[in-house]
Amino acid sequence: MEEKQFNIQPADRLASVQEYYFSRKLKEVAQMNAQGLDVISLGIGSPDMPPSQQTIDTLCKEAQNPTAHGYQPYVGIPEMRQGMADFYRRWYGVELNPNTEIQPLIGSKEGILHVTLAFVNPGDKVLVPNPGYPTYTSLSKLLGAEIVNYNLQEDNNWQPDFDQLEEIVNGKSSNGKIRLMWTNYPNMPTGASATIELFEKLVDFARRHNIVVVNDNPYSLILNQHPISLLQIPGAKECCIEFNSMSKSQNMPGWRVGWISTNAQFIQWILKVKSNVDSGMFRPLQLAAAEALHNSDEWHANYNREVYGKRRAIAEEILKTLGCTFDPKQVGMFLWGRIPDSYADVEELTERILHEAHVFITPGFIFGSNGKRYIRISLCAKEEKLQEALFRIKTLI
Repeated sequence: MEEKQFNIQPADRLASVQEYYFSRKLKEVAQMNAQGLDVISLGIGSPDMPPSQQTIDTLCKEAQNPTAHGYQPYVGIPEMRQGMADFYRRWYGVELNPNTEIQPLIGSKEGILHVTLAFVNPGDKVLVPNPGYPTYTSLSKLLGAEIVNYNLQEDNNWQPDFDQLEEIVNGKSSNGKIRLMWTNYPNMPTGASATIELFEKLVDFARRHNIVVVNDNPYSLILNQHPISLLQIPGAKECCIEFNSMSKSQNMPGWRVGWISTNAQFIQWILKVKSNVDSGMFRPLQLAAAEALHNSDEWHANYNREVYGKRRAIAEEILKTLGCTFDPKQVGMFLWGRIPDSYADVEELTERILHEAHVFITPGFIFGSNGKRYIRISLCAKEEKLQEALFRIKTLI
């Protein structure tokens, strides 16, 4: 039988994005490991510690219930929504109506898609930080939005330049309305903390320009003594959305549980998208998440401060060995450092470390052009692995 030739092409939108950097690079790391090179990965921020015991116990117990395996509501079960509201009251002093002002998500990454679909038309503009989480850019491009980068710079503590933002909003250089602004504090990749003053400026900016500001807030409990929320600002719920996640603070990255907090109208618009795209989460998982949201202060102090604090000290030694400079006031589960001027570019350093010391460190250019002279070290590796990485790098350098 003669084989037919087909000329099938992907959708045009795929030309606007590349495969996610970590998806590509970890294939290379896996191949090196298959060759016996034992690469230590300090790349991705995937917590390597388990959730609390009561979280795991609840999942196991509830999964034994023969009636627990059916479809679940798109809005999440009441127990989990209440847990999310309790979390905001406990850590940020923010009151949320669990029935109308919270929408659970199958991970925050999914929520970036839902929010963009709910608020942005093809051709509209989206403000994205540079450096920033690459998914803000890639999903906006896939949905036909125009990316407008705003600068975050080290000499401004990695905070937005509001004079630049005003120029962008008032500029007439291109068509399309600015609909969304993505922010991320505590910041990834830079580790910069927000302040109440910054959040007040963001709320004022959103209100004056009719822009929805979306703050991505999964790192606020990690190495951070003073967690804050954008929703603490009076009037923020009217024009802002905040993401939170159980991946980082509760050691549950593979569980894919996040949520959105905002006003009831925004929740309904986002739910209209979500209910047409995915389904509700497994009920035992939701009940376990509700348990995790009530983890004790002692649990958080151990995992999110003590363990990461010890790892952070070793990561700082790695940066010093590499001749990098860094801000010791950073928070979160990464350490961000500027490379020495002696290197032509960041990959000259990271590729050498990968192929000669067999340690994978993330080059900052993947987060935007303002990250091209920086590297990011993940703290999601055991102390002995970090110590081994430090030894290898010291031997090489």
